[in-house]
Amino acid sequence: QVQLVESGGGLVQAGASLRLSCTDSRRTSRNNAMGWFRQAPGKERDFVAAISWRGDSTNYADSVKGRFTISRDNAKDTLYLQMNNLKPEDTAVYYCASALTSYIPAPSSYRYWGRGTQVTVSS
Repeated sequence: QVQLVESGGGLVQAGASLRLSCTDSRRTSRNNAMGWFRQAPGKERDFVAAISWRGDSTNYADSVKGRFTISRDNAKDTLYLQMNNLKPEDTAVYYCASALTSYIPAPSSYRYWGRGTQVTVSS
């Protein structure tokens, strides 16, 4: 079974950068598409970004395009989310997820989830 662990969250000021990491300790996601989602207090969990298993295809939510970059290192079984020019509205718990497909699926089709890492952006 996939076990995903996120790290890299924290408290930063607006305009700062953070890089989130997600490690698959059981090494079962390297052939699967993976994604990042986030959930702000009182809101539903939203799609942020996704990447195919080879890393040659990516998708982003409109709200993060041009600021966030998703990438992966399959040799290290690690998914990344580079977040630049952070805004207070980016404050949320960020989750990584693994799909059952090698291509990027619909946001509702992710099968395995991490427990999340908190990102807080102050104004």
